[in-house]
Amino acid sequence: MSDSPVSDSPYAVLGVPTDASDDDLRKAYRRLLRETHPDTGGSPARFIAVQQAWELVGTPEARAAFDRGQPAGGGERPSWAPPKPSGAQTGRPSARSYGHPGGWRRERYLRLLAEWAGRGTTVPDPYDPAVVRSAPREIRRILADALAEEATARLVSDLGIGFTVWHDVATGDPADKLDHVVLGPTGLFALLSEDFGGPVQVRRGEVDGVSVEGDKPLQALASRAKVLARAARVKFGGLLLVVPDDALAEPVIPAGAARGAAVAVVRRSVLPHVLREGLPGARVVGGNELFDVRSRLQAAVTFV
Repeated sequence: MSDSPVSDSPYAVLGVPTDASDDDLRKAYRRLLRETHPDTGGSPARFIAVQQAWELVGTPEARAAFDRGQPAGGGERPSWAPPKPSGAQTGRPSARSYGHPGGWRRERYLRLLAEWAGRGTTVPDPYDPAVVRSAPREIRRILADALAEEATARLVSDLGIGFTVWHDVATGDPADKLDHVVLGPTGLFALLSEDFGGPVQVRRGEVDGVSVEGDKPLQALASRAKVLARAARVKFGGLLLVVPDDALAEPVIPAGAARGAAVAVVRRSVLPHVLREGLPGARVVGGNELFDVRSRLQAAVTFV
């Protein structure tokens, strides 16, 4: 199962309470294996999810580790706390970066978690796995998206000195922001980094899936990019929705075009390749125009 804060717990997947007996847990697992098996008309995605849930809580040792907030094989708990600054030097110049990726959502998560806990209480360890799992889904989703933004930011920072990146770019209300704007020789891209906690697909030019819950992220991305494009007097070549690798069946799924920009949903791991090699149909920016676009963006971009 995904390590995402917004993913269903193995108990929820198996349909049992967290204090279920080992025998009840085993019965639920065997029943769901029969019900979800593809050979009997079940859902392949649910069949896999049931097996992954069992791996996490199917033995006393694995269950105890999961309940402590640790992976079944031991080791560190999920890395949900803010990343610490790294002093490591790769010897390779990084992309020019501005803004604080994930910062706005981190602050929102902490504020809403404290409100949920009661009377603005400060939660001693807001990133404790037990605390995160107990919070309402809408709060966990904010943390999941903050983590997604930070993961994308780490990848784009290694694109090289030929790229410039702006994070948490304001386009109106703080919630209606662009997570990343990336400028390089292959074009100007607007990005949203999302973690819906489950698989997604593209239907009729929009992202769909049980975990999407009616959101229209591609429509939101196009709308926000339009605001910045007008303010900076630039044209985007590509609009990219970045999702965890296990959320998408293919590395890149095209989703049409919006105001002349190619739209696609991409696995996070292939994002650097897409940005370095270009997106089919995306407008390339080169020569003096690259410097002009960068100057316009530097003058127009504000951060949430």
